[in-house]
Amino acid sequence: MTIFAKIISGEISTDFVYEDDQCVAFKDQNPQAPTHILVVPREPIPTLGDAVETHGSLLGHLMLVATKIAKEQNLESGFRVVVNNGPDACQSVYHLHIHLMGGRGFSWPPG
Repeated sequence: MTIFAKIISGEISTDFVYEDDQCVAFKDQNPQAPTHILVVPREPIPTLGDAVETHGSLLGHLMLVATKIAKEQNLESGFRVVVNNGPDACQSVYHLHIHLMGGRGFSWPPG
């Protein structure tokens, strides 16, 4: 069981900034920006690469939730969403999640 599964189940307590029947969102414990929130589906999909056609509406929902949270967090000047997939992308928790980051400028290319 991943740390995110434990958070979703309530085994590990955290304050959700958003919650619905498909996902939860909470502040990252190791923030890389002034605003750094993780949007995590309740369904334990290990990586984006493990997602299948039937996950399409869930993946879209996660992006819409990230946008809604960005607006609530007053990130009108810009925000970044990131999904790490696998070890070469530094994925550390194998439960698909979106990083929503903002509150500072970002450079390009990332990484």
